[in-house]
Amino acid sequence: MTTAITRRGCFVTGTDTGVGKTAISATLLHWFGLQGWRSAGLKPVACGMEQIHGRWANTDVLALQRASSLPLREDEVGPCQFNAACAPHIAAQLEGRSIDVAPLLAAAHTLAGRADALVVEGVGGFAVPLNAQHDTADLAQALGLPVVLVVGLRLGCLNHALLTAQSIQARGLRLAGWVANTVDSAMPWLGDNVATLREWLGRRYGAVELGYVPRLDEAQPERVLPHLRDDALRRVFDA
Repeated sequence: MTTAITRRGCFVTGTDTGVGKTAISATLLHWFGLQGWRSAGLKPVACGMEQIHGRWANTDVLALQRASSLPLREDEVGPCQFNAACAPHIAAQLEGRSIDVAPLLAAAHTLAGRADALVVEGVGGFAVPLNAQHDTADLAQALGLPVVLVVGLRLGCLNHALLTAQSIQARGLRLAGWVANTVDSAMPWLGDNVATLREWLGRRYGAVELGYVPRLDEAQPERVLPHLRDDALRRVFDA
């Protein structure tokens, strides 16, 4: 296993894009704050800007900023942001820019030095290209944080979850916990799929089930938190 940049925190990844990583990351930050810990959220690479109150912003970055108990600037939470909502290396190319991993790691170390708990949210799935040499799995490996996997409950999630868990393990990282987040509430045999995830992720990888989140109209931390297991969070994060 690699050495983590901080004693308490996690790297949040997902089985795909649009599975609720930001909602879970923000909820973890909120929970850390309730424990009295100085919490900081980091979205090293954020793709997709929109007009919010007359200015361009990334909604994921804003969500993590709001959920952090430390007062943070947007550029501290999202040090590398792009306009287009697409794969990071493509978004960078569209703007004539490139993604350098070193400043992203430096940003993480800076926040880790200020916070009691750090939540780093990835982009897309676990292994998304950042440039010609590095992907988000390289970034996670360099950070060395335990990983929380958000499984988007929809058809195909079992394969995506188990392949992601396998990739996390291959990088020498610990899959500390996982959250089942309902993307498709009409998914056939939804409960059976969750039971399979519970069995396989627990038995094969020792990952703790942190919660089972239904489809929510509004996924603010206060709405999501009741669907996470406080005892499991305390077990994973040594509270």
